[in-house]
Order: sequence, then C-alpha cells, then structure tokens
Amino acid sequence: MGEMARANRGEASLGARFRGQHHHKPAVGNRPVILRRRALLYICGGNLGQRPQTMSQETRSFQAEVSRLLDIVAHSLYSEKEIFLRELISNASDACDRLRYAALTEPALAEGETDYRVVLTPDKQARTLTVADNGVGMNRDELIENLGTIARSGTAAFMSQLSGDTRKDMSLIGQFGVGFYSAFMVAEKVEVLARKAGETEGWRWASDGKGEFTIEPFENARRGAAIIVHLREGEDEYLDPARLRRIVHTYSDHIGLPIVLKDDGKEETINTASALWTRPRSEITPEQYKEFYHHVGHSFDDPWLSLHNKAEGVLEYTNLLFVPSTKPFDLFDPARKTRVKLYVRRVFITDEDTDLLPAYLRFLRGIVDSEDLPLNISREMLQSNPMVARMRQQLTRRVLTELGKKATEAPEEYAKFWDNFGPVLKEGLYEDSEQREALLGLTRFRSTARDGLVSLDEYVETMRPEQEAIFTITGDNLDVVKRSPQLEGFRARGVEVLLLTDPIDEFWIPAIGKYKEKPFKSATRGGVDLDKITPPEEQPQEKPAPPPKLAGLIAIFKLALGDAVKDVRSSDRLTDSAVCLVADEGDLDMHFERLLKQHRQLDTTAKRILELNPRHKLIERLAASVGEAGASDQIGEFAWLLLDQARIVEGEQLPDPPAFARRLAQLLERGLPHPA
Repeated sequence: MGEMARANRGEASLGARFRGQHHHKPAVGNRPVILRRRALLYICGGNLGQRPQTMSQETRSFQAEVSRLLDIVAHSLYSEKEIFLRELISNASDACDRLRYAALTEPALAEGETDYRVVLTPDKQARTLTVADNGVGMNRDELIENLGTIARSGTAAFMSQLSGDTRKDMSLIGQFGVGFYSAFMVAEKVEVLARKAGETEGWRWASDGKGEFTIEPFENARRGAAIIVHLREGEDEYLDPARLRRIVHTYSDHIGLPIVLKDDGKEETINTASALWTRPRSEITPEQYKEFYHHVGHSFDDPWLSLHNKAEGVLEYTNLLFVPSTKPFDLFDPARKTRVKLYVRRVFITDEDTDLLPAYLRFLRGIVDSEDLPLNISREMLQSNPMVARMRQQLTRRVLTELGKKATEAPEEYAKFWDNFGPVLKEGLYEDSEQREALLGLTRFRSTARDGLVSLDEYVETMRPEQEAIFTITGDNLDVVKRSPQLEGFRARGVEVLLLTDPIDEFWIPAIGKYKEKPFKSATRGGVDLDKITPPEEQPQEKPAPPPKLAGLIAIFKLALGDAVKDVRSSDRLTDSAVCLVADEGDLDMHFERLLKQHRQLDTTAKRILELNPRHKLIERLAASVGEAGASDQIGEFAWLLLDQARIVEGEQLPDPPAFARRLAQLLERGLPHPA
C-alpha cells in the first residue's frame, strides 16, 4: 500500500475506511426516522446527539476516483455480500486500537471511557443496521478528506489496476484500505456520525453514492463513529440477529475487543473477544486464520502461507504473519514500507516505520506482539531500540526458513510465490549480506534450457563440461530476451543461460560476484569464450572454416563505422543472426546502461563491439565481394545497416533514423528488377 497522506497519522487512518453516500433529509413527522433516532440514542448511551435547529449543511462532489470505486461496488456481483459487515467491524476495531494507544500519552482523549467496543444495532422498522465504535473518531476536515477523496500516494497506481473484473477489483479495494465501500453492496444510503477524540464538535456525513455527499454539524455527538447503513430492498437478512451472530462468528471472532449485539433492549457479546494470536495454534482453525488475515491485511484473497510463532527466552513476543497469494497493488511503491502491525502486550502501537522486518519482506501482512517493549515507545525510539533489532533478525530468519521449507516440499506452490514476490525478495541479495546465503537458496530463475524455474544449485549441477561461469542475460521483457542473438551460441553448445528481467538483477549480481566458486558472467559481454565448451553429442563438433576474405571485410567495416563502434570482430556466439552488439570487458552491461539512462543517472553511451557471424550467408557474400570494383562503398553502407539492425534488436534508439531509412530504401531498390 502506498504511503497514506495522513493528518495526525494514526487518527486519520480511521477515515480512510469510510467512503459514503448522499443524504436526503427525512420528514420530521416520519415515524421510522423517529424510531431510528431513538435506537441510535440507545446505542450510544442515550446521548448520540441531535441536529441543531440551524444547520450549515454543505454539499460536495466525490473525487473522480471515489465515484469510480462506488460504481464498482454498487454494481458488484460479489457473491458474499456479508463481507461488508466484516469490513465495518474491522475498521471500528482499528479505530479503538488507535485511540487506546494515543490515550497512553494523552489520557484525556479517552474521556474516562476506556472500555472499547463495537456495537451492532439492527432496526427492522427503520431498515437500518448501525455499526458504532467509541474509538478515535473524525472531525469535519477528516470526514471531507477521507470520505470524499483517496488522500494518499499510490492512488494512480491503484486506479490503473482496476480491471473491470468485479472479483479482482473488489480485492484491490480491500487492499487499498477502503473496504468501507463494500457497504454499498447492500446500502442505498450511508450516514456517518462522528466526533474526534479530544474535540467537542460532532459531524454528520451522508451520501447515496451517486456523486455527492453532504456534511453538517451534529450536536452532542458521542466520541467515535457510528455508521448507519440504510439497507436496500431485499437485504433484510442483515436485520436478523441470528444472521448477524453467524457473520460475526465466521469473520470477526478474532477481534480482540467485544462486539456487542443490541436487540430489543438487550446486549450480547457475540465474539470471543480475545486476540487470535494469543490462543494456542491447536485451537485455531484455518478459517479463523484466513479471516484474521483479511482483517489485518484488508485483503480479499486467501493467505498463501501463515506463520504463527511464540518466542520465549531473552525476548518474548508472538508473531502472526501471512504471505498473500496475490501481489498487493503497492508492492513496488518507492516508499518500500512494511505493513506489519506492532502490539505491546495486546495494545496496538503502530503499523508504520516499525522496522520489524526488512523492506524486501514488505509483502508480509500480520502482527507482532511484544512482551518486552515499553507501552509508550515512540516510532523514533523503535528505529534505534536494540530489542527491535534482535526481533527483526529473528523474524527475518524465521520467515526465510519457512519459505525454504515451502520451496523444498512444494516447488509448484513456491513457483507461484516466486512469480509474485521474487523480484522483491531479490532486493535482499543486494541489501542484506547477513541473510545472503539463505536468500540465494530461495532464488529461482527462468532460463534458456527449461520451461519452469531453476535454482542456482540446479544450475550448477547441470553445467556443461569445461563451463566455468554462471551465464546470465538481462533485459526488460522475458520473450524479447529469449530471442536475443547473443544466446544462439550458448544454445548450440547446450549452455544454460539465466534470463533476468527485474531491475534489481543489475545490482545484486555485481554485489555477489559468484556462487559456489562459479562467477556470474553476462552473455552479452565480449570476453565470453564458447569454443572451449564441448557441445552436446547431437551438435556438430567441427565448425565450417570462415570465409577467406573475412579479415578484409572486417577491415572495411572498421573503416566505414569509425568511432561508432569500439571494435568489429568475428563471433563464435552467433549461429542464426548475421551480427550482434556486445559490451567490452569492463564496460557497463548494455541493459544496465539503458536502465541508468532512462532514470537520468547516466548521460553518456559506451561504444560497443560489433560481432559478425562468419558462417551467415550474408556475411559470406559480403566477404566474397571484397576486392571487387566499387565493393568498398557498398560494403560500407551494409556495415551501417547491420549496425543499426543490431541496435534495433537490442532495443536501442537509432542515432540517425533518416539515414537508416535512406540506406534501406537504396538496398531494396538495387534488389528489385528494373522495369522492362
């Protein structure tokens, strides 16, 4: 998830969970409205708040992105509409957690009311379901900012991933932390009554989700937020207390504070109300783990891997961590922030800047609950606390160990994990020298020799006789890299080449240098000597002799191209293509150079070596023409055409496209028969 643009960081995040609908004022004499207001007064202790006689109501338009989200949800065909209640309860629980932490240093914020809870109140006459909490609440500006806009970085990335596939889009909405929108699968209107902790003024926000919302003062509001869901026709099942109990038991039993059902003047706590991670693993079902993951990760997918452990000894803490089965949309956000929540003795502390896990494990979701850290620890103290550093080390090792087990015991499942998170995990190869060996064992690669993934151990075990290096090639696109002419000679000799298409590959390989005494070497560098590697038995052992005038052809190419290339020479890496470009030993890899130039980290281009395939028919014919009258000028034009061809194959821009077009047109003209 992208970095949230929060005012007051902790408090404002509650607002990110509420997105709403349009308000129509009810008639004063409307009996259902009066009954609803009586119920709401009862929910919040008999003093929910009343509208002032003189109101200052504002009508505002939703941000375009919010309107699109609302449209997706309103027309959703998602089969499990009941998840809206899970999302609202989860949001309310988070609001209480944040206030409980804030009140540690500012007790006045809690106003003496520290029995945090979530209250569900169905009203069959008014056809409303209210979800109320006594948490951190919101003020006017936060209601406008958080309910009408997506006020955080990553919005563009989020919106670009909305595909039109309802199920996938609902999953993304959950990941983005705006699961409140799911209420519109069952609601024709939503109201939010809120007062922020530490403030005296309450507010009412309302919308029908059709482009606008209203906001107005609300007198005597209780601290926290009450979300009033006005149900659509046909959704009366969510007014049935028995149905609400089943939903809470299925999705929200793990919530660590009471979820209270109020019905006919009676109160009933309908969840276990103990933090899931504090229970023995033997007492927790896979379904409970899954729903806790949905709660803590704001996700709709199932966890790929669950890690529930309790550390005892010098450090005491419990971790309940999950690896998602799908990529979070913000996985490559530049902030690279981890999303694991820190608790201290069951009290929520923060989910930002915890430093509990390295950035290359930022795909993890879950919690860590410490018994040793002080309750009043600040985010600044976290980053320098030695206990946090030791917890980070232990957690990282445990995660990597479990991933290693999965890679060994279920390689097909691990391949799915690698496709999702391999590019992120490889960042650790560059950044974390302490865990480098474990990470190298987890890495997997696409290659020229097999359809699936290959580990470094498997690669080394199947190296050709006389092969001394682990060969790699980098690029932006797997299919393009596979067709690179530099790979032709490697295939002919049965030499496997690792295909690397992640930007981080350009950094970790030089940092590591070698694996099991085998150096990494780029297949696009000029110093590769393939002649000493014995080809497979089915390949011809001897190559045809080069053309007699090849040296003369190379001399003409060098004279014609001049400073455009570093050198021209015969190649033993080409079998099908006429030419290719390679980097000289010591120069930047060609793909790496392009990457740096794209990010404006480099403004120069190194000259490359043009290699000719002496066994290609075109090169043979050009060599045969050396010494003929006028051949030198024609060969010079061919030299430029072949150089530009090699540049195009490498994905480079031509320095002089008009000259290339002119030469190509002249060549085509000479090749066509003259008209009679």
